[in-house]
Amino acid sequence: MDRREFIKKTSKAMALAAITGGTGAFFHNREIMHYESFLSKSTDFVVPFDNSLPGIALSKNSNHIAALNASLDAIGGIKRFIQKGNKVTIKPNVGWDRAPAQAANTNPDLVGEMVRLCYAGGASEVIVTDISCNDPRRCFLRSGIRESSEKSGAKVILPTEADFIKTDIKGKILDVWPVLKPFIETDRLINMPIVKQHSLSSCTIGMKNFYGILGGERHRLHQDIDQSIVDLAAFCRPTLVVIDATHVLLRGGPQGGSLDDVLTADSVICSTDQVAADSRAAEFLGLKGENIGHIMLAEKSELGKIDYKSIGYKEIV
Repeated sequence: MDRREFIKKTSKAMALAAITGGTGAFFHNREIMHYESFLSKSTDFVVPFDNSLPGIALSKNSNHIAALNASLDAIGGIKRFIQKGNKVTIKPNVGWDRAPAQAANTNPDLVGEMVRLCYAGGASEVIVTDISCNDPRRCFLRSGIRESSEKSGAKVILPTEADFIKTDIKGKILDVWPVLKPFIETDRLINMPIVKQHSLSSCTIGMKNFYGILGGERHRLHQDIDQSIVDLAAFCRPTLVVIDATHVLLRGGPQGGSLDDVLTADSVICSTDQVAADSRAAEFLGLKGENIGHIMLAEKSELGKIDYKSIGYKEIV
């Protein structure tokens, strides 16, 4: 190789590295970004409590779409949560470059069905989005969530700099942070986590799933992870929690990888109480809500009940 050819090839390599590095900087070091002007507003999307209905339901069925519909119908059905003309944002876990069988991301069939149900309930627009830990394009494609969501008519957003706005979360740990706009500029918010083991917080289910609304250096929140999770749960009070326990990641969370770490549970939980939902879902991991730091702290903060049976629990098998 002569000198001219060497310089030419080296320049191409450096350009590629710059592009790759720039992508990494966007997704993992957002403090360098310039966000829109400051915003302070409530993000309480809850529906009124109904004493005549269970506050939480679990359905077990190898037909996962049937399981979702059964558990949702048990707590009032889609018409209770979605009104005509509502703009809806759905927050699945799309954090990792993993296939559905590896149980690192939410079951794509459930996400697609939830989109369909929202439109059936009268939604004017349904957005599906998350801030991925791995490359977002690969995460949304390999998880199957982009395909299933778009097939049902959703707008799938892979975040860019323009999609964030500085927001006062008003938490004990979380103060002003960049938040993904669809989690603020919406009428209804549906949280759709998957049940996974987590090395720092014992589990990552519904409340922990809201880490995916934040820009900035999220790893800093791990220094007080329980309070950070509760700050987010208090800020993002969802309309509905739909927990994917069709496949449960027992070990190696939150990213997973080995199929040997996955339990097939064929279950879907729907609830209006995010604390109760996490408490019930934690049992798939052999855990109890009263022994998990952020779940205990969430109840003390009056965000919900650890004793899920106290709000009315129905199981459909």
